Amino acid sequence: MIVWLNGAFGCGKTSTAAELRSLIPSSRLFDPETVGYMLRPNLADHLVSDFQHWPPWRPLVVATATELARFTGQHLIAPQTILVRAYLEQIFAGLREAGLQVFHVVLDAGEDALRQRIQDSPEAQAWRLAHLAGYRASRWWMIPAADLVVDTGCRTPAAAAHQIATALPGL
Repeated sequence: MIVWLNGAFGCGKTSTAAELRSLIPSSRLFDPETVGYMLRPNLADHLVSDFQHWPPWRPLVVATATELARFTGQHLIAPQTILVRAYLEQIFAGLREAGLQVFHVVLDAGEDALRQRIQDSPEAQAWRLAHLAGYRASRWWMIPAADLVVDTGCRTPAAAAHQIATALPGL
């Protein structure tokens, strides 16, 4: 199974994923951004605002996740914001075609909570703040597409992880 943590930048995906790792036996973290980091020097002559826009990124995420799951025999926890519906659908369809079950979790928080978290973090503040509007614009399809929505505005990462772990089918 792949537990995909989606949501706004600053909603707690990375922290929740770390907590969730300890609650799911035989699981490991898989960061789809590493696929983008691999592509960046190889596609430097193809400028994009986000590596998710490179067409090879999506099938390579599928291939990498599939091979990691097959090689390790473990469940994967993937904390990755995807705001383009077609991209998410392409990745999930590929994972399912490979025989992997996907459990899509959207971590959601109010605007004030997100802004406060981003401002309290030294990590890419301007970039994360600039992408809040994109999350708001994608939220209309993201929430109904999720298997589970967790409000992280009022939960610690540990509490969010516990809520996710108890909702997972078959674990």
